[in-house]
Amino acid sequence: MKTALFLAALSLSVAAQAADLTLTSHDISDGKPLSSREVFQGFGCTGGNTSPQLSWRNAPAGTKSFAITAYDPDAPTGSGWWHWTVVNLPASTHELPSGAGSTGGQLPAGAIQGRTDYGQPGFGGACPPPGDKPHRYQFTVWALKADKLPVDEQSSGAMVGYMLNANTLGKATLTATYGRP
Repeated sequence: MKTALFLAALSLSVAAQAADLTLTSHDISDGKPLSSREVFQGFGCTGGNTSPQLSWRNAPAGTKSFAITAYDPDAPTGSGWWHWTVVNLPASTHELPSGAGSTGGQLPAGAIQGRTDYGQPGFGGACPPPGDKPHRYQFTVWALKADKLPVDEQSSGAMVGYMLNANTLGKATLTATYGRP
């Protein structure tokens, strides 16, 4: 009996260690439409332009920092649309509150927001062209093997993406949608 209990405990321990990085949110849900809070204010859109609350767990061993990105692969640009990049989140960070990436929001010390495709750092909400089918908005947490990435507030989404892919230990994504008539 003791051997069976030991093996069951060991099995649970191994399963817990092998759990995948997960991303959750109180504000957005996988496969569901964004609310007007996460919609851009401008470019013909009227929204709150508020970054959603995000939390994550089960970081891979060796994680030294995290990053968050929000990306629209359906934008009619040929290269998608970067709505948010934030890097150099300390490994002790496991949540960003709603509005953390918005104007006046609070990010952990040392975190850097890159330039969105709207042309400025910080969160830029959804704003697909009128009449397009609903676009997908991929919110991704990246577990990184580097504690700092060599980027700044003027770094493009493409540059941040390059650095993320070169330093990734794991990632998890929530994909929300949004369209307008």
